[in-house]
Amino acid sequence: MKLLFDFFPIVLFFVAYKFGDIYVATLTTMGATLVQLILTWLITKRVDNMLKVSAGIIFGLGSLTLIFHNPDFIKWKPTVIYWIMAIALLVSQLAFKRNLIRAAMQEHIQLPDPIWSRLNFAWIAFLAIMGVVNILVAYSYSEATWVNFKVGSIGITLVFCVAQMMSIARYLPKDPS
Repeated sequence: MKLLFDFFPIVLFFVAYKFGDIYVATLTTMGATLVQLILTWLITKRVDNMLKVSAGIIFGLGSLTLIFHNPDFIKWKPTVIYWIMAIALLVSQLAFKRNLIRAAMQEHIQLPDPIWSRLNFAWIAFLAIMGVVNILVAYSYSEATWVNFKVGSIGITLVFCVAQMMSIARYLPKDPS
């Protein structure tokens, strides 16, 4: 359910773009992100750092898009978020010997240390590649194609998550019944 909530602004971006333009979609995403922040705070009494960073990027690049009437700023948003996440995972692992994927999931899943490490580096690679692909699509194809890719990236991410779950499934405890 949280995953759907996280993609809520992207879906609204797509819908707003189909009925308006990139500027309407940008403003809609900014509003949806504000609603997301407020609801998160009201429900959990806290807002995690990644949502704060993501919101800051959306508000910052979205504002620049609207002020300068230039869609290039909002087109960079996915790449900036992907790369910040990849860098955070990499720096945390290499500099601080802390695996953030493990920290987020170990309460629910127990895996051997090498598998946690592989999972972390798989996410780093995925996020870095998605950032590059976003820029390639944004500057090589039409705006409409980029918007479709942006929404399609939800599916790409879900497929990657399923692939990761399948790769770690053999390490999960078997149900005795």
